[in-house]
Amino acid sequence: MIERHALTEYQWERIAPLLPGKIGDVGVTAKDNRLFVEAVLYRYRTGIPWRDLPARFGHFRVVHTRFSRWAQRGVWAFVFNELASDVDNEYAMIDSTVIRAHQHSAGAKKRGRRPSHRAQQRRFEHQDPRHHGCPGQPHWLLSDRWTSL
Repeated sequence: MIERHALTEYQWERIAPLLPGKIGDVGVTAKDNRLFVEAVLYRYRTGIPWRDLPARFGHFRVVHTRFSRWAQRGVWAFVFNELASDVDNEYAMIDSTVIRAHQHSAGAKKRGRRPSHRAQQRRFEHQDPRHHGCPGQPHWLLSDRWTSL
């Protein structure tokens, strides 16, 4: 029985040759690459913190440290690029939904419309609309004959 977040045999056969730690690679042979990759996939598919990884994957700090090392060395990017270059395009998804914009959001120039009230200069409620001064200021101080002095 295959678990929900586990790799299928076909998926593992495609990924296994791309991973470091195989027999014949320089350095230490990995204990269980498949369990480690499944732990990383489980963590990202469920959205849990590293600390909440189930015990069957081993200690979370070991898994996180190994994940970080692979990320720094570019192992994850290499695996993704190799799988993405495959011609079967299983990773590509096409969305066929149609999104229509409202007619007012089309960006066309507005013709035959008055400017909105927001474009007009706003006054404070305490200002008198007959003159543009402050309350208590005599209107004759605002006339042109006094400003030319």
